[in-house]
Amino acid sequence: MSQYVYFVLDSDSMSAAEMAAYLAVDPDEVLVRGSRQLDPVRPASHAWKIVCRTPGLDLDALASAVLGRVAPAAERIRQLVDTNEVFATLQVVRYFNDDDGQPEETVTIDEEGHSWEKMPGQHQMLGWSLDAETLELLVAMGATIDVDEYG
Repeated sequence: MSQYVYFVLDSDSMSAAEMAAYLAVDPDEVLVRGSRQLDPVRPASHAWKIVCRTPGLDLDALASAVLGRVAPAAERIRQLVDTNEVFATLQVVRYFNDDDGQPEETVTIDEEGHSWEKMPGQHQMLGWSLDAETLELLVAMGATIDVDEYG
């Protein structure tokens, strides 16, 4: 299994460079509207992204790493979102049965040092949550959460 998280600002009219300048935060990745194809337009919008692809981290930690970097610009992000020309999203991407991903752990060791064999199909990266503070930050920025999962 593999997974990663990114925070993205999308816009049809504002470039990633303009977003970066306004936020005073350099993105990890950008997309330029129409840079690959004009009919239909691909990418469909400009995008400014902060990304965490660190292998082995659970989704909570991936989201925290990304949001920790954008939190200082939360007010400015909300100002952009309030123009209705910029959309903010916390994007979660998960690949199940990924041969290059994190293997399922078959043995676990408890606090007392006992070793336990786990039942198959209970991958340690399944399940995730976002705490109230994280949700409050997303709401404050006017951001949505989008989860893509692939088999």
